[in-house]
Amino acid sequence: MNYLETINKCLVELNYKQVNSFAELTKNDHKKLKNIINVLNTEICTSDRWNFLQRKTQIVLPANTGEIENTIPGRIETVIVNGTKYDYYDDFEKFFINSQPSGTYSLYNDKILFPIFSQDKTVEILYYTNNCAKNSEGEEKFAMEDYDDESLIPESFAEPLLVYGACMRLKGNPEHIRFSYWLSMYKDALANMRSRISKTIDETPNVKMQRY
Repeated sequence: MNYLETINKCLVELNYKQVNSFAELTKNDHKKLKNIINVLNTEICTSDRWNFLQRKTQIVLPANTGEIENTIPGRIETVIVNGTKYDYYDDFEKFFINSQPSGTYSLYNDKILFPIFSQDKTVEILYYTNNCAKNSEGEEKFAMEDYDDESLIPESFAEPLLVYGACMRLKGNPEHIRFSYWLSMYKDALANMRSRISKTIDETPNVKMQRY
């Protein structure tokens, strides 16, 4: 379900006229919907450790240097140096005088800090991407901008979460005749995603939705 299809489903729920193209989204409520859908999508994606956002990359730590540019587009989960897992250590100052505990790394500004090694090291980083959408070519991006962009949330969950959640936020009034229905459908979709998206019983992601 792409961005335009999501917007049209919202318009149906709101008893508004659907549009045939992105260029027709000119009314104030159209513009609000476009923004709300992205905000909601981002909040859900970044609120927990969802496995559909897990990514992995490798970088090389050059010999005789204790830092590399932090180019990771997301939240670091695990750092592995030459097959050995390193723990995060928050006292980054210790790395500048090479007195940090062994087997640790830290973050400072836009750098990832490591012990200084005499040889190049391969660093594998597991992380949760900050990107919440993708284009028609499957390339990830932070937000939906074009009509054929899609959310990274699995489609079976994205439709009810984004459509009912966006309608709720656009109206923002619990007294609205359909508000309770939208809230119920949103909660059901969230509960289904929470129970079905986890790979093990130890994973218990949570999302809290604020009312506006």
